Amino acid sequence: MDVMPLLLLVAGSAAVAGAARRTPVPAPLLLVAVGLAASYVPGVPDYTLDPHIVLPLLLPPLLYTSAIDSSYLDLRAQLRPVALLSVGYVLFATVAVGYAAHLLVPGLPLTAALVLGAVVAPPDAVAATAVARRVGLPSRITTILQGESLLNDATAITAYKVALAVVVGTGASWAGGVKEFLVASVGGTAVGLVLMAPLHWLRTHLKEPLLQNTLSLLIPFVAYSAAEQFHASGVIAVVVVALYLGHRAWEVDFATRLQEEAVWKMVAFILESAVFALIGLQLQVVLKGLDTYEGPDAAWYAVALFLVVVATRFLWVYPATFLPRLLSARIRAREENPTWRGPIVIAWAGMRGVVSLAIAFSIPLTVADGAEPFPHRNLILFLTFTTVIGTLVVQGLTLPPLIRLLKFPAVDPQAATLAEANAQAQASRVAEERLDALLDDERNALPPPLADRLRTVLERRRNAVWERLGQVNEVTGETVDDTYRRLSREMISAEREVFVRLRDGRYIDDEMLRTLLRRLDLEEAAAFREAG
Repeated sequence: MDVMPLLLLVAGSAAVAGAARRTPVPAPLLLVAVGLAASYVPGVPDYTLDPHIVLPLLLPPLLYTSAIDSSYLDLRAQLRPVALLSVGYVLFATVAVGYAAHLLVPGLPLTAALVLGAVVAPPDAVAATAVARRVGLPSRITTILQGESLLNDATAITAYKVALAVVVGTGASWAGGVKEFLVASVGGTAVGLVLMAPLHWLRTHLKEPLLQNTLSLLIPFVAYSAAEQFHASGVIAVVVVALYLGHRAWEVDFATRLQEEAVWKMVAFILESAVFALIGLQLQVVLKGLDTYEGPDAAWYAVALFLVVVATRFLWVYPATFLPRLLSARIRAREENPTWRGPIVIAWAGMRGVVSLAIAFSIPLTVADGAEPFPHRNLILFLTFTTVIGTLVVQGLTLPPLIRLLKFPAVDPQAATLAEANAQAQASRVAEERLDALLDDERNALPPPLADRLRTVLERRRNAVWERLGQVNEVTGETVDDTYRRLSREMISAEREVFVRLRDGRYIDDEMLRTLLRRLDLEEAAAFREAG
């Protein structure tokens, strides 16, 4: 097995993603562009998306990292708009885009067109949420986009299976499709609910951080494969488990949390970079199968389908935003009146991604009897590819200026810092009371200097956030917070140099050096977090 193509993909995509951080272009867009260009470079290997790899091996960890960083409480508060997008919109887009494709492409059967509609129906909000964080979208819109991207793949995959079964002649019906959707969604939720408590128990009772992090890496695959064994939605199972574990992450040992955060950041960075690079690299693979179609006709179909996909999202988002308020007095009384700006961003953020391409590549070559080829399979692959690229490039590049043009109310950093300071003050007051109670017990007797050190640490943590509200140093331009952080690093750096010098002089060995350096690293991380 030649591993060099895989190494080139990982190393190249990581390098491009790293370089994107120094440019105004979001990393997903730059990765796709470089992948498109690289597909024409002689000697670049053919990277074909294998759905047997993308769906069970890449999708679970990507969903897990996104879900575990999401807020269960925020998603629950936005459950109605998230459900309307992740279920209602996907089904609407499947039918609307499929029927439009049937009318646009001569000879394309409606059943095959519905397969295409299901394939391009689910937006991939990785790029959209990356842009949202970068330009400072309101948290409510970011939550809705994240929630949609977590659940819409399950709806699209189920719709695809139903439409595919009708095409290949395996006796599926639309009533059976509804049943399959209910089994997939309810079953995936049930599997997630069954697994989440035992997995959390394991996470809190394993005492070795390495074992805990190994378990963390296995969790998304366990949840996905367990659900698929019952013909349920592995996507929903992973999301349910991840939301629960993320909500209860505070109960896990601190060492595990520190390691887990670093591990999953690396995993997400590598997978997301490779996935978007793979999208661009599919160009040559897709074009090779398009030899039966004339260039102008294929281009017209691609442009027309892209416009239909964009228009379809607007046709769904605006009624789904405002109709529930018109029909329900309870919603009007309970929820804040949405502005016209939010739906524009949500509608324009419907970028498609690797899941659509992976599903498209899983379309069989022939129908059930094997005698006839799958109708217009190569054209469906091409239209999926052009839709993914079109939405990523056109919408991805225009979304940041659109958000700036709409001028959403900016988040008040002073208000956020004040809320943080008040929360820290309440926590510090309770901690100080706990410390006094513990020190009153003779079993917890400490020399006065050590007891004072505990109080000093607590006082520093309480004051750190308030100091962030202070004035800027007129000489250096630094806040008190920045100065504290810089001086802390200078002190730790001086200690680190001494430890290395003692190791080089053979006064201490390398094992002791690693122990001392790890202690300094933890202190530096703590000082960095305290300073905000």
